[in-house]
Amino acid sequence: MRTDNLADGILNGDRRALARAITLVESGRADHRAQAAALLDDLAGAGRQALRVGLSGTPGVGKSTFIESFGMMLTGQGLRVAVLAVDPSSARSGGSILGDKTRMERLSREKNAFIRPSPSQSHLGGVARRTREAIALCEAAGFDVVLIETVGVGQSETVVAEMSDLFLLLLAPAGGDELQGVKRGIMEMADMILINKADGDLKTTATRTCADYAGALRLLRKRPQDPEGFPKAMTVSAVEEHGLEQAWDEIQALSAWRREVGHWTANRSAQAQYWFEQEVRHALLARLEAPAIRDRMSDLGTQVSAGELSPSAAAEQILAALSGQ
Repeated sequence: MRTDNLADGILNGDRRALARAITLVESGRADHRAQAAALLDDLAGAGRQALRVGLSGTPGVGKSTFIESFGMMLTGQGLRVAVLAVDPSSARSGGSILGDKTRMERLSREKNAFIRPSPSQSHLGGVARRTREAIALCEAAGFDVVLIETVGVGQSETVVAEMSDLFLLLLAPAGGDELQGVKRGIMEMADMILINKADGDLKTTATRTCADYAGALRLLRKRPQDPEGFPKAMTVSAVEEHGLEQAWDEIQALSAWRREVGHWTANRSAQAQYWFEQEVRHALLARLEAPAIRDRMSDLGTQVSAGELSPSAAAEQILAALSGQ
């Protein structure tokens, strides 16, 4: 399909055209990358924006259940919701299960929802490299909210904050490591911490865990992009669907404040700069995959292994070869 036909379909809300476009931007083929760039340029003039919400959390915390309940609540209010769920890829085979659509059975049948699982492949950050472009496609298709679900919690996965307007951290009660310093990096990125599974026997524990995190957040340095009271911790129950509307109210209040004082526009401008630099780095790394460079690296690697050449000297030769390309 021609990119102008794809663009027309996306602008008209055609889900099949959107799915094909995301497949196009996820492709690594050179001709597909050129087509994807042209498509994104065509859609940039539409000027449509969605609320981009990044979501991360430890495995088993109930991210998929939360997203389904939260998404159903949003569609019930007449909003169109897109879910971009990134599935971890096997380091051995490169394959992914891509089971998020199966886990979100109710939401996948909702006409105002669109769910797209994508493999993380070898990319750090818990998000696929082209997730940012998939977000732009969903915005052009007229979705009001785009939820970006990451693989799990880790220091490297804070990159999701570089493609979202708000970042939610989903945690389980009684995790046993509420105040560990290992979480400081991702806690500093979070705009809201949601303690899930606040129901049944865990309700009291969830309330106590929420209080612990609220205290920890008060110890963090004040950020200029936060109004009074943010970042904050709240309890929710995705199973019983308690606290979801309150969390949505807080999300709307925070995004409205950031728009009003100018942080929203400044954040998106900074993100565009960040991704420009990332594209340059990826392009430079891709040049290492050229057959001539790969053969040269293999030869030099053999010399380094044999002790005939130092690693730094071998690297200088590769860099010199790259600069001469």
